[in-house]
Amino acid sequence: MAVLLLAEVNNGELAMDATAKAVTAAVQLGDVVVLACGGSAAAAGEAASKIAGVSKVLVAEDASLGHRMAESTAALIVSLAGDYDHIVAPSTTDAKNVMARVAGLLDIMIISDATAVIDADTFERPIYAGNAVQTVKSSDAKKVITFRTSTFDAAGDGGSAPIETVSAAADPGLSEWVEDKVAASDRPELTSAGIVVSGGRGVGSEEQFKMIEDLADKLGAAVGASRAAVDSGYAPNDWQVGQTGKVVAPNLYVAVGISGAIQHLAGMKDSKIIVAINKDEEAPIFQVADFGLVADLFEAVPDMIKKL
Repeated sequence: MAVLLLAEVNNGELAMDATAKAVTAAVQLGDVVVLACGGSAAAAGEAASKIAGVSKVLVAEDASLGHRMAESTAALIVSLAGDYDHIVAPSTTDAKNVMARVAGLLDIMIISDATAVIDADTFERPIYAGNAVQTVKSSDAKKVITFRTSTFDAAGDGGSAPIETVSAAADPGLSEWVEDKVAASDRPELTSAGIVVSGGRGVGSEEQFKMIEDLADKLGAAVGASRAAVDSGYAPNDWQVGQTGKVVAPNLYVAVGISGAIQHLAGMKDSKIIVAINKDEEAPIFQVADFGLVADLFEAVPDMIKKL
């Protein structure tokens, strides 16, 4: 069976972590062909060709594919779909935007956030904020799937797949790029960081949240936040971790002042080591934590920063 995998390409560069983890999932379905597309994608295609398990790389460069324009990317994938049994991508914000459109254009069901491959037709995915696992079997001739990369290891390097250039599909003209506004940061990207420090409502204010950022900087970590902290205005929306935010699985997750609602746990419980700091010893976060500190965060965190 042939699998077309949409690579995650940001500003012409391959998001290696997300793409390599999706390759690990996709190779269980058949020969993996990676599609790298964008306003510029040659460098991303070159990087993708070196991922172990990739049999071929398709590179499409066109202005209509730049600036994360989902409609034109979906049109390109649909134009290539005839040769593939499975069309897959990592469960990133951009890919989810694209793949839902691909499924709609092909008039088939999308299987989102798959966490395991049972066979070519059957997959597992979390439901109810991760409290249950649903087994989904699709009878569609083609399968459109996004893989939750936090549950797969990244494929190694050492590949040498051939690279082929393909043309963009006709631009549907459904949307146009106006401008990009990107927050600059020296910190690691949240979904691929090895360490994440997150703050919750218990931090108390936007000013106090600076303490979470200081701890993260000491650890070389990304900064996250619970939905309660985001809704309270303590942190920006793109830091939100949880069911309605980003799903992370770092080597170390430090939860500060986070009670541990199931919606938040759904976004971080696959972390390798979870450390929780909360003054409420009954907080649900301690049920999933590997290490728990029952303490006032306003005393514990400054002390940690000082010692680090």
